[in-house]
Amino acid sequence: MQRTLILIGLLILAAGLLWPWISRLGLGRLPGDIIIQREGFTFYFPITTMILVSVVLTIVFWLFRK
Repeated sequence: MQRTLILIGLLILAAGLLWPWISRLGLGRLPGDIIIQREGFTFYFPITTMILVSVVLTIVFWLFRK
């Protein structure tokens, strides 16, 4: 359990340090993401981005198990 928490912490740290480059990938602005903009209100639901991230994380965790 400790090893898993340390690994998750290191991944979060790496994502935070690499964020300027990660944000240039265009995640969060994929077709299928729901954006509703009205005067004084913006609702953003990145459903396609969440599905893509979920699939990638599932594959990564599956590879670590083997």
